Amino acid sequence: MSPEKGKLRPTPPRAYLNPEFMLSPQARTIRVMAELMEPYQRFKKYGVRNTVVMFGSARTLPPEKAKAQLEEVKALIARGECTGAECAGRLRVAEINLRSSAYFEACRQLSYEMTKWSMSLPEWQRFLICSGGGPGIMEAANMGAHQAGGRSVGLGIALPFEQEHNPYITPELDLEFHYFFVRKYWFLYLAKALVAFPGGFGTFDELFEMLTLVQTGKTKKHIPVLLFGSAFWKNVLNVEVFHEWGMISPEDRDLYRHVDSVEEARDLLISIITEQYLKSDNIGHD
Repeated sequence: MSPEKGKLRPTPPRAYLNPEFMLSPQARTIRVMAELMEPYQRFKKYGVRNTVVMFGSARTLPPEKAKAQLEEVKALIARGECTGAECAGRLRVAEINLRSSAYFEACRQLSYEMTKWSMSLPEWQRFLICSGGGPGIMEAANMGAHQAGGRSVGLGIALPFEQEHNPYITPELDLEFHYFFVRKYWFLYLAKALVAFPGGFGTFDELFEMLTLVQTGKTKKHIPVLLFGSAFWKNVLNVEVFHEWGMISPEDRDLYRHVDSVEEARDLLISIITEQYLKSDNIGHD
């Protein structure tokens, strides 16, 4: 059918304003570039040059919530409203959550103390806490920085199941990624230290990514890696087996350290960061 005489067609959208195209497989490289460049612009705008990354389980509960959960299960048992295997399972989960909640509090305290220390430095030299943006240990990390009166970064990831960003991230430093590999890039690019708390597959993924990049020299920065909670890490990660089988070099065991208290972790981080980045003024990126 011919166009109606004298009637103008609406102007079609430009390619970069066309949602159908921008969400298509053909535009994937553009979306990847956007996730690389938009954070770069934002971090530059807000003066974020250095971070202390904190990983850990999204499932870790705050102590008060874990205690309340356990008391609730015990009350159900006492009233006879929960019996058998289901009840035993709920009780076991609640007890595990209470045990793990100690790491939530440790992460919050460490983040608080590192932020207080960082705020004593000139603004351009500060080290901001950076988390994965979600609940659990990530929330504890951002919470501690917030309570100390400092800023913190949250690098969230879009998942098939909903994972909300925690409310303690500095709003202008709250980011959401689609691509895991771009998110990993931003974790490493600004990082000057990493503290890994007990966690699952995601925590191990990020930890081994960081250790591999340091081991292979793909990053020239000196990044201290602290494994917080030796009762967990020495049980699930026996690095000596790697060494016994010749899968790593003896010196690779020096790429990380076990710590078991906030004070130990804080003092190690401040000492190494000061030596590597403040005394020599060697703050930069790869």
